[in-house]
Amino acid sequence: MVKRVVTVGSVAVSTLALAVGVAMAKGDGAKGKATYDQMCASCHGTTGKGDGPAAAALSPKPQNFSDKAYMSKLKDDYIQKIIKEGGQAVGKSPMMPPMGGALKEADFENVAAYIHSLAK
Repeated sequence: MVKRVVTVGSVAVSTLALAVGVAMAKGDGAKGKATYDQMCASCHGTTGKGDGPAAAALSPKPQNFSDKAYMSKLKDDYIQKIIKEGGQAVGKSPMMPPMGGALKEADFENVAAYIHSLAK
């Protein structure tokens, strides 16, 4: 009986740690929203569905950040690399330009946190 309680407790602690880990991402999503709106929304859309005004002219279409299943597999480091170095740096579309020269390090973390918050 005690062993089951410990096992259940371990699962609960692991689940709590996972939930806290998501909530305690490096960046500040609220701060990242302003940068996202300025630099990303024209292609990825204001809600992250890949439906911004410029998306109609793009092939392939911009990533849908509201796709929870897809976004749950992406780590902040990967998203930050795409933002910094462009899509081509990770085998994605070269239509995604590098933003490395336009943003500060904190901006990359904040935008990545905001992008994760769009997954529903």
